[in-house]
Amino acid sequence: MDTLAALQQIEELKDVPEEQLNWLISKSDCYSVEEGKNLFAPGDPINRLHIILKGDFTLRLKRNNQFVSIGKFEQNTITGMLPYSRAQSAQAYAEALSDCRVLSLDEKYFKEMIHDQHELTTVFVHAMSTRIRQFTKREQQDDKMMALGKLSAGLAHELNNPSSAVVRSSQELAKHLKINPEKFKNVIKIKMSDKVIDNISDVLFSKINGGLKELSLIEKSSLEDELMDWLDDHSIEDSDEIAANFVDYGLSEEDLDSMAGEIPEAHLNSIFSWLNQVLTTEKLVNEIQDASQRINDLVSSVKSYTHMDQAPEKTPTDIHIGLNNTLTMLNHKLKNVKVIKNYGEDLPLASVLASPLNQVWTNLIDNAIDAMEDQEVKELTITTKKEGDFLNVKLEDTGTGIPQDIQDKIFDPFFTTKAIGKGTGLGLEFVQQIIKVQHRGAVYLESEPGHTIFTICLPIEEV
Repeated sequence: MDTLAALQQIEELKDVPEEQLNWLISKSDCYSVEEGKNLFAPGDPINRLHIILKGDFTLRLKRNNQFVSIGKFEQNTITGMLPYSRAQSAQAYAEALSDCRVLSLDEKYFKEMIHDQHELTTVFVHAMSTRIRQFTKREQQDDKMMALGKLSAGLAHELNNPSSAVVRSSQELAKHLKINPEKFKNVIKIKMSDKVIDNISDVLFSKINGGLKELSLIEKSSLEDELMDWLDDHSIEDSDEIAANFVDYGLSEEDLDSMAGEIPEAHLNSIFSWLNQVLTTEKLVNEIQDASQRINDLVSSVKSYTHMDQAPEKTPTDIHIGLNNTLTMLNHKLKNVKVIKNYGEDLPLASVLASPLNQVWTNLIDNAIDAMEDQEVKELTITTKKEGDFLNVKLEDTGTGIPQDIQDKIFDPFFTTKAIGKGTGLGLEFVQQIIKVQHRGAVYLESEPGHTIFTICLPIEEV
């Protein structure tokens, strides 16, 4: 292979003087990598610049004992160590897809190259800049997908309970409705005066309109025992089930005496069985209604959180709506956290990009939850207040805090103190970009063990 001719075929190197390419060839090793072999593997030091003259490599990571393809180095790719690169060791396998040919320059020649081979150095520095841009774009995309995945998982968790309740209650309702005709037939045969019917109806529907009662387990058990004794004394079948339903709606022994009134003893079983059926149906319908409303509220929160039906423009916005929607989205992680809302009253609207701002709330609240994971006291306090021409939002947590020696680094790109899989991955640098660049606001941090405050300052009007 004519190495010089091969280098001159590479778009980035075509304008580099021939003597500089010859210098590169003279200082480099040119070797073959057989199909299936690795150019490098995880842990290998990144100390050589590689130019792939022939063939392609696939980049693979090992996750959960399985290999995942994350990219590809094609023929004419410039990779490996580049001038001013800070990379230290490889994170993936670069496996040859066919027999490949590689030109490799050791980093010990970089100083000489930078000093004497200016055009060649410019090419490699440009390649470095391009790699940073591509890496940043990919990281941001991956981080957004990670955040979306976490929020989707949380939403699925929140939707599971009400959707399961709808399915369960609807199935139970269908079962009860199937046995209604027989019970109805037993009741319709009974002849009663309008006065007796009105009395039963008044008691029944006053209890239904009063809704379900909230009782402690001890109170409920005691009242059920009293009603069961009454029902058993009057030979009512399924007394345990009927007593439980009657207690849920607040019926007492006095109510049963009132409804029984002038009804012949022989008809009490049919009538009370029918009353129980009505209350059971009412309860199941209420459960379906409540669960359906919960699902509707969650969907509305998602729609508002993402602002999927609005153009990406700044609009006057009630800051509390975004905060509340974010809390709803993260509710699955807030089960053991006490949330305190110190919302200012009559706050002016701030002109903001609502969806990006919701990502800020998500990141900060999610970070706070993670920081409080092992704390005995888990409190998240959100305070909103107008100060001058700014609307300030403070998010305080009782987490472990951020060490003093790294507080000036937390807004740096790619800086993180979290383990893999923790947080949204968006990073505080992304938070700062949204607030400072997109909103011309500011982000402030105060932190010590057990107490951290992030303050977001948003201009109320455009600056």
